[in-house]
Amino acid sequence: MTSRKRPPAPLYEVVKRHVLDRIDSGRLQAGERIPSEHELTRRLKVSRMTVNRAIRELSSEGRVVRIAGVGSFVATPAQAHPLELRNVADDIRARGGRHASRVVELGKVRLDPEAARTFDLPPGRPMFHSVIVHAENGLPVQLEERYVDPHAAPDYLALDFTEITASEYLARVAPIQEVEHVVQAVMPTRRVRRLLKMPAGEPCLTLLRWVWAGGALASTARLQHPGTRYRLGGRFEPAVTSRPRLRAAGR
Repeated sequence: MTSRKRPPAPLYEVVKRHVLDRIDSGRLQAGERIPSEHELTRRLKVSRMTVNRAIRELSSEGRVVRIAGVGSFVATPAQAHPLELRNVADDIRARGGRHASRVVELGKVRLDPEAARTFDLPPGRPMFHSVIVHAENGLPVQLEERYVDPHAAPDYLALDFTEITASEYLARVAPIQEVEHVVQAVMPTRRVRRLLKMPAGEPCLTLLRWVWAGGALASTARLQHPGTRYRLGGRFEPAVTSRPRLRAAGR
């Protein structure tokens, strides 16, 4: 009795396996650009349509991130849960990634009505304000907008936030007493899409955070993440006396 041979894998599966082998072996790290469709077509001697299908499937499976006009990148692993305060730089480095930050805005402002409504604070209140983009292996993963009470962190505006994160500094000068979070899925503004290199139509996962220290509100933050590059996860024991053991990026 002759054994039947297994049919060959579809060509798009061959392309997927080629890319996944490089991701799983570590040759392609989280945030790194994968070979272009043109390069994969030439290297594997398949059609552009076949490569396009493979990349679309890898994107839908959460293994790569496609950015229109830029390319496709290895997706970052699931970030941790937001209810434990983690410095975004430490979170990226723990995954073996390379963290970098870019300061977009840094100065002293008075809360405008929109910011006051967002954070439930009185309009006109003087605050330090920063807008910083955090990237993993060159790919933006978080837009951090923060308001800081000048009394809680008087040296905030003098710091180099490409060398130290706001979370690291605030943890030193304003030890946390209490934290409140709100998580939202929102459609980003054009400016947010541009800073995070997001395609039109992709939602943001937004974390609003209030931090109290020294008996007063020390800082508020709006942490925005591209929906395809950020996931929440956590683990806990559902016993009456146990507390959730949760982890997350950012402060």
